[in-house]
Parts: sequence; structure tokens; C-alpha cells
Amino acid sequence: MSSHPKEFGVGELSERAGVAVSALHFYEARGLIHSVRSSGNQRRYARSVLLRLAVIKVAQRVGLPLAAIARALDGLPSGRNRTVAD
Repeated sequence: MSSHPKEFGVGELSERAGVAVSALHFYEARGLIHSVRSSGNQRRYARSVLLRLAVIKVAQRVGLPLAAIARALDGLPSGRNRTVAD
């Protein structure tokens, strides 16, 4: 098993990010994070979701509402690595 998997199951993502599984489901329902379904219909999250969760946690800690966080995350480019400017 690789120490840097490309995708995580919901439990592993929860553990690595320090976020409850219920919070992951909540964030996904609100469009803050996204998953794909495996052939067994299990949620699979890309590694990039870890960074999004870190941003969400910091933004919440400084008092930003989820709607503002969602707008900021929606403004990030997709299909490439993020830069400091992003």
C-alpha cells in the first residue's frame, strides 16, 4: 500500500483531515467538497480534498460563514495545481 494514495474513503479522509464523517457529508451536500462513487457505491475523495478541508477549517476558525467559503472555493481554478496567488 502506498503512503500517498490518490483517493481516500470517507473514514480515512475523516481521520487524516481531523473532520467528522458527518461533517464531510455535510460539506459535500453543500458543494464544498466532491467525491466520486466506486463500483461498490462507496464515496472516494481525491487527495486535493485534504487541502480544501484545511482551507475550510481555517476559514471557519476565523469566522467566515460557509456560504462565503463556498464562493471562495468556487473561484479556484480546476484542472491544475493551485498557486500562491490562487
